Amino acid sequence: MSTEVRVPALPESIADATVLAWYKQPGEAVRREENLVDLETDKVVLEVPAPIAGVLGEIKVAAGETVQADTLLALIEAGAEAGAEAGAEAGAEAGIETGGVTEPASPPAAAEAAAAATPTEPVLGPAARRLVKALHLDPAEIPGSGKDGRVQKADVTAFLDAQKREQAQAQPPTEPDATAPAPLSTADQPRLTGEAGRPEQRVPMTRLRARVAERLVQAQQTAAILTTFNEVDLSAVIELRKRYQDQFEKTHGVRLGFMSFFVKAVVEALQRFPVMNASVDGKDIIYHGYYDIGMAVSSPRGLVVPILRNCDRLTMADIEQGILEFGRKAKDGTLSYEELTGGTFSITNGGVFGSLLSTPILNPPQSAILGLHRIQDRPMAVQGELVIRPMMYVALSYDHRLIDGRDAVQFLVTIKDTLEDPARLLLRI
Repeated sequence: MSTEVRVPALPESIADATVLAWYKQPGEAVRREENLVDLETDKVVLEVPAPIAGVLGEIKVAAGETVQADTLLALIEAGAEAGAEAGAEAGAEAGIETGGVTEPASPPAAAEAAAAATPTEPVLGPAARRLVKALHLDPAEIPGSGKDGRVQKADVTAFLDAQKREQAQAQPPTEPDATAPAPLSTADQPRLTGEAGRPEQRVPMTRLRARVAERLVQAQQTAAILTTFNEVDLSAVIELRKRYQDQFEKTHGVRLGFMSFFVKAVVEALQRFPVMNASVDGKDIIYHGYYDIGMAVSSPRGLVVPILRNCDRLTMADIEQGILEFGRKAKDGTLSYEELTGGTFSITNGGVFGSLLSTPILNPPQSAILGLHRIQDRPMAVQGELVIRPMMYVALSYDHRLIDGRDAVQFLVTIKDTLEDPARLLLRI
């Protein structure tokens, strides 16, 4: 008896998905709830688990094809369920069906099915799983640095680098071939084009990258984007962190970073200037009575913006824990659609990559975004004296259709004043 594997219900506003990669081939044993295939949507990668244990039969949709909710993806032969779960003896009795011909499982085949059912395989993140499959690596050889030993993409690349170093040490140096072009990455199996000695790579754009490109162009075409700048002296924040860092971490189990200060300052400013937390809907303005802050995070698939919800109700420890969890999930590729949907305002921090100044682009339908940058010691005139202070440029991009320049400037000044004197957060002044 065959069991159908279908595309699960897709999140609201997502019409279709692309079959990204199959992790089992016809004839291979599968465990119940084992991931069979990844589906890429505009925002997240969805895993489709096996509904029963058995052997994968016919695959109906190949990698790269577009599917919709409830599309038939594959069949699982339920007659081999015992072989996948119980081991060699039950597998020999039930047989394994392949290509329409049922044959009794030989002891070696049954043993392989039983081995496949042994829950000793390392857990792989979606990005790591794709890379392992493309390069035909043994995941058991790759140490995982994620939670509970989860293997992440960075672990795979570190493993490959270590292999290259070992090979380089084991082999004597040879004279390079001056006529040979530099090798290209095979991780994504790109198509090679171009003239001899002038290679090019043509790689299909991922759905996430295509969606990001679409939304950025949409923002430029539909909003009147303007950016205003200021700079913040972070001496007081740095002093607070130094004074309470150890006690904060001991009490809350998470480090005290800069982002919780910025989130709290943003919420304070949003409460004073509600228009910054609003959005345009046709000819209407929607004023949001809640503060859901999008946090731009870099992931192996590109830029994602998970949402930290109800920030006005969160403690600084809650904020730091939420940001830490977003970073881990982005690295593992496990952010859910719900975590990436909504938001009334966004923060992006180019400073972690060394950016000194930039103009962030709106995340529609939001009307404003705050850009943070690198903290740099600079000479400043303070009360007539030249002193060195840790300074950061901040940039606020906003939709000028809705927000006047005066409100934008005062909003940014509120953030500056709050961060330069954090006691204002407690006193609400």
